[in-house]
Amino acid sequence: TGEDPHLAKGRQSGKSCAPAGAPISGVGITEDTLTGRGGLALFSRYIRTVGIFPHLERLFGPLRKSGKGLPVSVLFHQMFCFLMDGTSRHLVYFDDLRADEGYASGIETTPKQMASSHAIKRFFGAFAWGRIWMFRRLLRWLFLWRLKQSEPRVVLLGLDTMVMDNDEALAREGCQPTYKKVKGFQPLQLTWGPFVIDALFRGGKKNGNAGDMAGNLVRDAVAFIRKHYRQDVAIILRLDAGFFDQKLFRLFEALRIGYICSGKLQDDITDLARGLDPSLWSEYDNGHQLWQYFEFGDRRPSWKPTQWRRAFYTRPVYENEQRLLEFARPDNVIYTNLGQGGPSDALLEAAGHADWTRPERIIELHHGRGRDELVHRALKDFRAEQLPFKRFQANAAFYYTVLVAFLLFEAFKQDVSADVVPSTSQATRVRREVIDFAAKIARTSGQTILKVTAAVWERLRIGELWVRAAHPPPFACA
Repeated sequence: TGEDPHLAKGRQSGKSCAPAGAPISGVGITEDTLTGRGGLALFSRYIRTVGIFPHLERLFGPLRKSGKGLPVSVLFHQMFCFLMDGTSRHLVYFDDLRADEGYASGIETTPKQMASSHAIKRFFGAFAWGRIWMFRRLLRWLFLWRLKQSEPRVVLLGLDTMVMDNDEALAREGCQPTYKKVKGFQPLQLTWGPFVIDALFRGGKKNGNAGDMAGNLVRDAVAFIRKHYRQDVAIILRLDAGFFDQKLFRLFEALRIGYICSGKLQDDITDLARGLDPSLWSEYDNGHQLWQYFEFGDRRPSWKPTQWRRAFYTRPVYENEQRLLEFARPDNVIYTNLGQGGPSDALLEAAGHADWTRPERIIELHHGRGRDELVHRALKDFRAEQLPFKRFQANAAFYYTVLVAFLLFEAFKQDVSADVVPSTSQATRVRREVIDFAAKIARTSGQTILKVTAAVWERLRIGELWVRAAHPPPFACA
């Protein structure tokens, strides 16, 4: 029937209990091992069976200076579960968890191996830059792990910065004024679907295209994809106007990747749009919004005389079913190298996506850049943007740990809980529905059994989730 045999055994045991609805006449202490985060057992089982911890030991094991301390893999396991739990953003909460035998049992850890807040702080304080950069290597291999699960013919990437508001902090190294008028940090992040696949942790005053950071980030990612995934895969990059730079465009073209980038509304371009004959405007309807656009070739004064790029001037006709007057339209200009006969066009055609060079499809892809920004919102929902340490290096190590945990969380949603909650759900909903339920940890006949109520068993299909969590696609890191 699919019923948990342990639930059936308890139901048949004949133990008496108070009738439903009876008034509570007192309070007491139980010796049973209970937890209010029963779903953490699923996540704990998932990250253990994925096989990531041996690689964490290999990359970060030297941080452990003495055999008396906890293994690095144990500390990472507890950090990932702490971030998945999300009950508190303060590291002192580890002291409360250390005293909770039910929580320790739920994440498959003995009480003696539970870390204190001081152990966690010492752990992150031990990171030096050479070891911190190992996180980027780990993120790329996790990215490859997910690539091989979906096997896309086109890899659509997004590049953007994410402001982390730490305005309330009294003193944080690298916590600087940002363009959002708050003090904080502004990492540069490369995304693919719901995953952050690479990032550069930076101070708040760094703009999106500071130095060679953006170019180097994309160059490394493209080289990794073509070396370890597929040489002939089409790669398309979406960017906002903060990366509108001739130097970056030349790099992307040299890398043989496509790009779609927001431009800047210069006076000559707006004058061209105002003087254009109405019959030369085309329309694009995505089912919710109607846009007018016209295509033109553009060369900015600072560009090479022979370097022209394809561009689209777009303006919405309606907003929430309300027709916009001409002076109120939020106009935009889009630049791309798609459809200019370059290597990316041939790769798209070979992948069966030749339509990606059409004007309507390019505009649709550009509008989809909002989904890339949703990844940043989901990351902040998974973990509050405030960072706990004063030293920049410790905060960098903590930030990259959050990125690894976030990628594992997104993979967990796809591999385990997608039939219970949609894989597009943010952390708050997943915690409320999949993680936050009561469970009892029972030990009998040499086994440890997680017991839940029949209602939870049926609603969440715990039996199926446990099987999936115990048999995920294996992860490998070179």
